[in-house]
Amino acid sequence: MSNLPPSEALIAKRMAHAVTRVTKTVFPGRTNHHNTLFGGEALAWMDEAAFIAATRFCRKPLVTVCSDRVDFKESIPAGSIIELVAKIEHVGRTSIKVHVDIFVENMYNDDQHKAISGNFTFVALGTDRKPTPVLADF
Repeated sequence: MSNLPPSEALIAKRMAHAVTRVTKTVFPGRTNHHNTLFGGEALAWMDEAAFIAATRFCRKPLVTVCSDRVDFKESIPAGSIIELVAKIEHVGRTSIKVHVDIFVENMYNDDQHKAISGNFTFVALGTDRKPTPVLADF
């Protein structure tokens, strides 16, 4: 049994449910002249995974307002399998911050490690298309 107040317990439960994992293969059509994943492609995939996690958390219309501190620790070669893992990091009044890691692995061995990480911030929108409280309905 949790010692958290009911509202914090609900938030923790929703955060756990919102964790999103997306697996993709880096095919040559997604690579640059170095035969590695385009940085813009990685950012788009990260934004999408973050959006899914944030939407699963609050079930409201959202827009991306910021991508912050994206670290490209290593390039990702064509033929790799990647796994994006998006987790809610912080919940504000109208915003949600999501941390996304991209893990890379070779198709033919079990070594998986982090290659890219970054944070994305979303704002919840009401029917008037203006910011609305993320947790108003909880």
